[in-house]
Amino acid sequence: MKKRKKKRELTINILVYLILRFLVVVCMVEQALKGNWHNVFMCFVTLLLFTVPTIASKTLNVELPKTLEIIVYLFIFSAEILGEIQNFYGTFKHWDTMLHTLNGFLAGAIGFSLIDILNRTEKFHIKMAPSFVALVAFCFSMTIGVLWEFGEFAVDKYLLKDTQKDRIVTKISSVSLNKDKENIPIVIKDINKTEIYSDNNKTITTIEGGYLDLGIIDTMKDLFVNFIGAIVFSILGLLYIKDRDEYKFAERFLPILKKFQEE
Repeated sequence: MKKRKKKRELTINILVYLILRFLVVVCMVEQALKGNWHNVFMCFVTLLLFTVPTIASKTLNVELPKTLEIIVYLFIFSAEILGEIQNFYGTFKHWDTMLHTLNGFLAGAIGFSLIDILNRTEKFHIKMAPSFVALVAFCFSMTIGVLWEFGEFAVDKYLLKDTQKDRIVTKISSVSLNKDKENIPIVIKDINKTEIYSDNNKTITTIEGGYLDLGIIDTMKDLFVNFIGAIVFSILGLLYIKDRDEYKFAERFLPILKKFQEE
């Protein structure tokens, strides 16, 4: 029964992998016909990212649960192909929020696994308390989230993209607007239009509906939902360490050393 279950999971995993690769290739051909070489490159990068789980498994000698592999494949496809090329980030309001929450959860699982593997390794003589393992998993996940936001900021600053999606706001508060140069913020409410003058005032760009917030709200929202994902898995991991049989389903998200798998 166990071998049959593993075979079924492997079949589903391979099927998902092949379908997603096929869809990426189709997208690549479509973008090439349109002459959109930036998107063609993104498709190529996506195909490379699909190989990361297999490479990581062989290089680090770990067994990746099939559920985790499928989630990783879907995550990559959702972020690169659907999110960027098909503009799901713009079409679906909470698409980015969903992915960042999932990222926090997955990063928490990976961080948890790293410490749990060390705890179970004979060469590692210090055994950490379950609460400390959960804390490390949480911190690992948040670090990944922060590095992600650093990457988005760098892309926006130096490549002039908009990965940190800007938002229209109707109220701002800033000490820069204080004419007396005091450290007292000036609040402007009910903003309905903003005009930007550029090229020596020859070009006027009008922003209807308010003031353009340059990425800070998006960044803080992403970190907050990453925080939620990290907290969820840290709690799940804590319960799993205390009772591995009761919370065995957590193993669907946890990479494990192959020698432990064999045992």
